[in-house]
Amino acid sequence: MPTRSQQSTLSVHRSLFCHLDGTILESDCQTGAVTSADGESDLIASRTAAAVRAAGPAGDPFGLYIHVPFCATRCGYCDFNTYTAGELGGSSSPQAWARALDGELAAAAAIVGDTPVSTVFVGGGTPSLLGGAGLADVLGTVRRHLRLADDAEVTTESNPESVSPEFFDVLRTAGFTRVSLGMQSAAPHVLRVLDRTHTPGRAVDAAREARAAGFEHVNLDLIYGTPGESDDDLRASVDAVLSAGVDHVSAYALIVEEGTALARRIRRGQVPPVDDDVLAARYELVDTALRAAGFDWYEVSNWARGSGASAAMGVSAGASATTGTWSSARCRHNELYWEGADWWGAGPGAHSHLRGTRFWNVKHPARYAAAVAEGRLPVAGHEVLTDSERHVEDVMLRVRMRSGLPAASLSPDERDRADAEVLAGNVVAVPGSDGRRYVLTDAGRLVADGVVRRVLG
Repeated sequence: MPTRSQQSTLSVHRSLFCHLDGTILESDCQTGAVTSADGESDLIASRTAAAVRAAGPAGDPFGLYIHVPFCATRCGYCDFNTYTAGELGGSSSPQAWARALDGELAAAAAIVGDTPVSTVFVGGGTPSLLGGAGLADVLGTVRRHLRLADDAEVTTESNPESVSPEFFDVLRTAGFTRVSLGMQSAAPHVLRVLDRTHTPGRAVDAAREARAAGFEHVNLDLIYGTPGESDDDLRASVDAVLSAGVDHVSAYALIVEEGTALARRIRRGQVPPVDDDVLAARYELVDTALRAAGFDWYEVSNWARGSGASAAMGVSAGASATTGTWSSARCRHNELYWEGADWWGAGPGAHSHLRGTRFWNVKHPARYAAAVAEGRLPVAGHEVLTDSERHVEDVMLRVRMRSGLPAASLSPDERDRADAEVLAGNVVAVPGSDGRRYVLTDAGRLVADGVVRRVLG
């Protein structure tokens, strides 16, 4: 089992993934980028808008992320760009957000062109606070401005306490194809540490309601490593997930972010800090249980039912092969991120990527709405990635995927270092349609960040 000194990689690499989710604080992300203090500089916003327009049209596949910034309460571990009604006061509302979203998507359509939208992901925040009818209106707004592919994957995140059978019926009728529910844990005391408001059994019931409404693809999110969680607590949580009949599970190590209520409680000694060795053991517990139930990993923190076939690929136990079959249970929207494709992030604080140009919106809902009302793109800054930066990100992302890192994408020195990781037992070299690929072993998944650092040198 890896020790703390091995720097376990069970959390997402912050410096890259801050750009893949509109909820991360901009100050944590931009280094060497053209940015403004939440869009206050008209000059920088104008330069960013020009760079965005020059970057279009979008490539294919193309995804759309929509950020709903509203939450009923703030969870103790959350540092996402979200706001409760009390925090917003009268400065913003879901209605004002919806009007601004309509305006931003109209502007986006003129930039991305007629490229079909392969995936839509409505995240937050708590999108289900909009209600079924509100989310149906959001998808209607998307269709009014952009062309959805015939087989588009359309996902919304939802809080178990703000859904119902009727809610899911409305979503299915509107055209949503996938639901992701935040469960985190089945243990009441773990949920209390996280300041989660839903009752322990509600997430499982909500997943069953979604399935009964006709959703074939339902995800449940787990968080492991919360202070006070035991192995038995986590086993019970995984058992509860499996009882719900879902076809996808995301499991993330708890990350204690500065500025959150949980970080303050840990600093004051009210709860113990997160232990990296415990995180590694918990990850192995989750992976073992899910694989025994017919799930397999396709990205370090994501498992889909029927998405892998190690035995069919002839890879020995303890090594992970490229998938023998593709599973429709996999989240295509996330795969679009991991494969470096283009996407537009709409809503306050959302991040986008078009052909090597990355840009992000102003964070506060009121400023976002004001920018759109003035006929401007609601952007706060941008950066144009160099070939070297794109290569680093490609290695970081593809190492985490079951499909692996193509040897052909590496320099000779990088291939030598990757071969050293094979000898160390962290990756296995397997044949692929485009040549040899390096795929993480089970042990390698626990130290993937270290693998990336060493391969890149």
